[in-house]
Amino acid sequence: MDFQNLVPVTGMIINSTRGNDCCSQMITLQAEGGIVNFVVDPETVVVDSRQLRPGMRVAAFYDSSLPVPLIFPPQYIAQLIAAAGRNELVELNFFDRNLLAQDRSLQLNIGRNTMVETLNGQRFTCSPGNRFLLVYYSVTTRSIPPQTTPRKIVVLC
Repeated sequence: MDFQNLVPVTGMIINSTRGNDCCSQMITLQAEGGIVNFVVDPETVVVDSRQLRPGMRVAAFYDSSLPVPLIFPPQYIAQLIAAAGRNELVELNFFDRNLLAQDRSLQLNIGRNTMVETLNGQRFTCSPGNRFLLVYYSVTTRSIPPQTTPRKIVVLC
């Protein structure tokens, strides 16, 4: 999976229906910009293998390099889905060795309680720098770039 092309849509799941076959489903998100549909198929990675239910806040990522049908509401194939807690943000970005996001939008400070793990839930014991990271956080400083001590970091090896 090319993480560089993934684009997030964050919102609340308002509906979930079976897809075209028994191995896929369609979830409908109420996002800030309106309704967005996502196909969740066997290739979709759901962080922590959470069961997706109406009422959950999620960040669903789609591959912007793939073609999409020109329909309304928009419909994408979900590549990665991360459930977000109340007032929690989820960021996917490449972070350098100093844990500064490639677009300079976020600086990470790893705290004692920050969980650092791989996508399959295993503890990650190396430095998470110079990798794509999925970061769960809630508050940031007002500095430039904003700094945060994340609750959880998922290293995308």
